[in-house]
Order: sequence, then C-alpha cells, then structure tokens
Amino acid sequence: MATPRLCSGPATRREFLRAGTLGLGGLTLADVMRLKAQASETGRLKSQRDDTSVIFVWLPGGPPHLDMYDLKPDAPAEYRGELKPISTVAPGVSVSELLPLHAKCADKFNLVRSIAHDFADHGGGHKRFLTGRVPRTPVDTVNDSPMAGCVTAKCREHKSIGLPNYLSLVDNGRQGPDVFAFGAAYLGSSYTAFEVPGDPLAQNFSIPNISPIAEVSGRLDDRARLLQSFDKFRREADQTGGMHSIDQFNAKALSMLTSDAARKAFDLSLEAPETRARYGQHVWGARALMARRMVEAGVSFVTILMENPYQSGVPSLKQGTYNWDSHSVNCHIYDDLRVRLPIYDQAVTALIEDIYARGLDKKVMLVVTGEFGRTPRLESQIGTQTGVHQPGRDHWPQSMSMLISGGGMQTGQVVGSTNAKGEHPKDRPLTPSDLWATVYRHLGIDPEWSFPDHRGRPMPILPFGSPISELLPS
Repeated sequence: MATPRLCSGPATRREFLRAGTLGLGGLTLADVMRLKAQASETGRLKSQRDDTSVIFVWLPGGPPHLDMYDLKPDAPAEYRGELKPISTVAPGVSVSELLPLHAKCADKFNLVRSIAHDFADHGGGHKRFLTGRVPRTPVDTVNDSPMAGCVTAKCREHKSIGLPNYLSLVDNGRQGPDVFAFGAAYLGSSYTAFEVPGDPLAQNFSIPNISPIAEVSGRLDDRARLLQSFDKFRREADQTGGMHSIDQFNAKALSMLTSDAARKAFDLSLEAPETRARYGQHVWGARALMARRMVEAGVSFVTILMENPYQSGVPSLKQGTYNWDSHSVNCHIYDDLRVRLPIYDQAVTALIEDIYARGLDKKVMLVVTGEFGRTPRLESQIGTQTGVHQPGRDHWPQSMSMLISGGGMQTGQVVGSTNAKGEHPKDRPLTPSDLWATVYRHLGIDPEWSFPDHRGRPMPILPFGSPISELLPS
C-alpha cells in the first residue's frame, strides 16, 4: 500500500494555497473553504436530487469473493476452500456460513457477482475501481481522475447543511487522499474528504479537524468532554471576539464544526443502547453507526474504512493480517476470516437493517466492496509470521463480488454470475464504471458533466459505463 502523500492539486491559474495539516497530510477545514472559493471559476453545478446520499464501505486489499458472496460448493477443493454456503431469506441467494446475519436480511440487499476489470496491482485496482476510469498507470494510488466521493463533493458544493458534504471515517495512520486513491485529481484538493480518523468508541476520540482554529479555543482531546468542548469552544469564540479575528474561511469552518448539526451527528451517545449494541462494540460498527447518523443529517457521501479487524480489544492473530490482502504469505485465510467476518457481518447488517427501519432506504444507497477479488484457486506458502505452510488467495480483478442496498431498488437479488470456478463473469459482465453510473444516477449527477483537467481539457465524470438496470429504483 502506498504511503500517504499530499495531493499536488491543480496548477497555473487554479493554483491553490497549501496550508495546514489534517492528520497525516490532509487539509484543514478552513483550507478546504478557502480552496473552494478560489476554485469558483468552474461554476456551480447542482445535482438534480440533493437529498440523496451514499455510504461507501471500503474493504481495501481485496475481499475473497469465493469465501463470502460467490461460493462454489461443487468446485474442486482447491477452489471451493473450507467454507460452505448457507441459504438466506431471499430465494436463490446464498452467502458464506460465516455471515449468518447476512442470511437473515438478504431480502434487503443485492449481490453483484459479475463486475471485473484488468488492474491486479492494489494501486491500479484502487484507481480503476474508485474513479470509474482507466488510470494512466497500473501502480501507485495518486489519482489522475477524481474519486467518486470527490465528484459528489464538487457537484454538491452549493449544499450547506452545517456539515461537510463528503466525509471519510478511517483508522489513525491511514489518513490522506493518496493512501487509497481517494484523491480529487484535477478537481483540486478542496474536494477531498473531510477525514475523521480513529475509533469513535475510544475514550480519547476527538475531531482533530478542528485543529486549524486551535489558537482560539484549544484542541479537543478528551472523548468524555467532546460535547462540552463543542459548546465551550463556541461560547469562548463569541465572548473573546475570536469570531471576528479570523478570516471568513476560518469563520465558516468554525461555524460548521460547532453547529448543532455537527454536534449531534458526531454524538453516538444519542443512540439507544440497543442500537449501539446491534452495531457492536467495535470500531467498524461504530463507524457504520456514525455514517448512518451523517447521511441522516444530510451528508451526501460517507466513506467507511473496514480494514483492520484487530482493534477495539480484538487480539491480534499471528496467522492473521490487518487488511483483506489474504496471500498465504500474509495470513491463513480461513483463520483470519473466522475473526474478520463475524465483525463485518454484524456491522454491515446492522447498517442495512437500520437504514430500512428508519425509512432511509430510498434516500441512501449502500455500497460495500474492495478493489478486486481473490484468485479462485487457493495457494499455499510459508507464512511470514507463522513460518508454516498455510492457505491463501492472490489478487484477482477478473471477478469480484459486492453488496448493494437501499437506493429505492428492488432487493433480494443476485446480479450476474461467474463460471463454475469463480474465475470470470459468465452472465451479465459489468465494470466498476457501470457501478458508478448507477450511484451517480441515484445522486442525480449526470456522468456526462465535464470538468477541466490540469490542461484545461474537459473531462467527463465517466467516459463510459451504464446504470445497472437491476439496481435502479423499482
């Protein structure tokens, strides 16, 4: 995986001010406001439906489709692996035995089993998948086209709800737009995600994005004082005249981050205990719950990172690995999945059920995926940490599976299929571009809209791809 780097942003007349830090290399919110003002020459675009949202659950490393959503019980043992499929409440839909909660709510989501692309490197796979465009290079994670969340932020920049329109909930140490090809490329750094790193359940959880105005109020470092700090910060700024001593962009950032909308959206204690228990006492579940609160508050696009399961008190596994990159040298794929998938199962299904229970299923579309699948044929090598032979799977962009829910679509479906060994699409071959065409349609964004690249050339949001008809509102 690439190390975090600051996105260079546009040049010449769209050259932007670089200032501040957000975690490990991002921009402060005040900088984002300033950059957006300087980028105003591109004009204001309004999407056709501003009340819709997307929650994008990112599983970096590549989840194993044959062990989760596209099991092949009749394939040879070296393909089917150790796990068995189980039936679900949706006729004809099966999932892994390690996903029993999925089985109970399969009538509320769809599985897409026939998306594929040609980029087997993590960097190339990230860029190809997250942008919906073919990247110039097959490696590294510095985008030459904007990630879908950045496109949404650009098209929704006119929308003011007291919160950023694009948020990303990530692990500490995984901040920055170039870690997972989340960059905005020629749109400019102001359209990258407003990042909220860390575990929302941790006692020291804070919103470090408030740091650019730390000289006015001090940092918010104590999770237990989070709500008090929002109010105290706002009162002190008014009493000391701090609101008048900072520039208009800092003032707008201050107003946003001390608004009632922000205060309430970040406060998980407002949730009923049974709801919090359903999501689970784990960072993945806490992020999923926070994402639901964000879209309910009107945020247009929220990315949730579900990468490392060995957090929130879950002990590290010698034969496990921190992401979904289940090479045999990295992990024993099945030992790792027996820890990883129950946590994932709880968090994702809680989010699905909550979206439907709260009547958000037409407004919110949920997409859960990684950059590619894993090799259908199992490999066996000596593990770096274990020193013994263990099973694993390599990168495999030729076939992959993903979960889609909400968006007003008919659910309980399987879209597409792969051949008997899960090697490539058999029916209904699709690409990441088709997925994003579907997402943009839900958001009311025309993928034919163009934005100028660094040379001033008009670049359409998507050069190809069509909405997936099975996933359109019923």
